[in-house]
Amino acid sequence: MAKHTLTINTKSYTIDAEPSTPLLWVIRDEVGLTGTKYGCGIAQCGACTVHLNGTPVRSCSVPVSAAVGQKITTIEGLSTDRSHPVQKAWIEEQVPQCGYCQSGQIMSAVALLKDNPNPTDADIDTAMQGNICRCGTYPHIRTAIHKAATMMKSGSN
Repeated sequence: MAKHTLTINTKSYTIDAEPSTPLLWVIRDEVGLTGTKYGCGIAQCGACTVHLNGTPVRSCSVPVSAAVGQKITTIEGLSTDRSHPVQKAWIEEQVPQCGYCQSGQIMSAVALLKDNPNPTDADIDTAMQGNICRCGTYPHIRTAIHKAATMMKSGSN
């Protein structure tokens, strides 16, 4: 075991874990932030997506040792009251069905809109292709991303 100091959602946490422990398990089990979900464990489904210095990563495949000194943002770090434009658009468009993949979907959408504030359908499809939704809400996800982009441009967040 080793001590690791992580910055998650602007708060500092010192945890004891093996350096190879996946960041996902540290976030969920050690820190107690359970919005980030375990899906496949092999970085293929996107349910565990968090931001590492603003870039979406699959936390199931990032060792905790690689996250030391990095800025980690989870779904809980977007806003305390679901007021982030992507969260608002998700709610307004009633995107989730089972909801399991949604935190990863939202984190990927936030990263997309940070890099591309006016995405086309093709841009959205490309950016979101690593996030699997078993319920098939992809058309609603696309609509919500367009709506969030509009909200962000108009400042109605």
